[in-house]
Amino acid sequence: MTQPPALPFLPTAVVGSYSMPGWLERAKNDYLQRRISRHDLDEIHDTVVKAAIKDQEMAGVDVVADGELRRDNMIDHFAVCLPGVQIDHASKKFYYDFYDSVVRARMPSGSLGLVEEFRFLRRFTERRAKVSITGPHSLVKRIRNEYYPSEEAFALDIARVMNLELRELAKAGATDIQIDEPYYSGFPEDVPWAIKAINAMVDGVDARLSLHVCYGNRYGKPSWEGSYRYLFPAGLEARVHQLTLEFARRGEDDVRLFREFDSPFTLGLGVIDVKSHDVETPALVAERIRAALEIVSADRLAVNPDCGCLHLPRDVAFAKLCAMVEGTRLVRRELSG
Repeated sequence: MTQPPALPFLPTAVVGSYSMPGWLERAKNDYLQRRISRHDLDEIHDTVVKAAIKDQEMAGVDVVADGELRRDNMIDHFAVCLPGVQIDHASKKFYYDFYDSVVRARMPSGSLGLVEEFRFLRRFTERRAKVSITGPHSLVKRIRNEYYPSEEAFALDIARVMNLELRELAKAGATDIQIDEPYYSGFPEDVPWAIKAINAMVDGVDARLSLHVCYGNRYGKPSWEGSYRYLFPAGLEARVHQLTLEFARRGEDDVRLFREFDSPFTLGLGVIDVKSHDVETPALVAERIRAALEIVSADRLAVNPDCGCLHLPRDVAFAKLCAMVEGTRLVRRELSG
């Protein structure tokens, strides 16, 4: 396996998910209704993941992902793999719904299957490849706990199990790993212990680590509103390299928090609104990047959509990524003289 390229100046990346075709939704539902086999669904997943990778490459994105198209949603993909979590497989009829899941004993260690997914991704791209993983805090909000004395204890044990998987990912060559924690925005009082779980999860993981926090993207709509101020100063304790945040939909006022609290992180700047089908122009993207550069230095700024592109039509998602890349290139040329 060849070594992935170094990060360029103002690197562009996707957050994780890519457009979900209607025919893939139908295939996932057919699988739930036992109308197609797991083998057939896996073949379909392989095909659509390769298409998502190609779209990102054609758009010019520097750090690509598999589009998360093997996942029904950000919770179940991990709940079904976490050892010790019991799943009621008859509890959902539509792929995007959540399974009824519960933990009734201490979780044993075990593989989550992410290494195999990463190897498939790397096989089909020579660009830097990112793996996105749902974090412990979000998982404890959706998996029913009938064993641990508190959510914090439950999250720390999930972190223990996931830490082993992240270490294996790094050994397999994963250079970029993102942890998704949208539920922070709905439960800001949890952040101090949730950050402890993040740190336990990434302990000893040799990769470029980012923490993605948004305000939800369920069915393409925000779940919460507010300011990122709740992340500070407790969030500064996170042992990650980058905070990846949404700004295109909400405005860039909260970028000032990076200066107010002297943040040690790179900022993953959301410049594409994934909750709107209107395609941004490269000029608008460049304007948003320039505004952030008044606060954050160029060597500590990365560029990305607000969140995943799951709920956008494919042509819209592709056009938005193209605009993001071209707007970033405009600013790169300006900075290089």
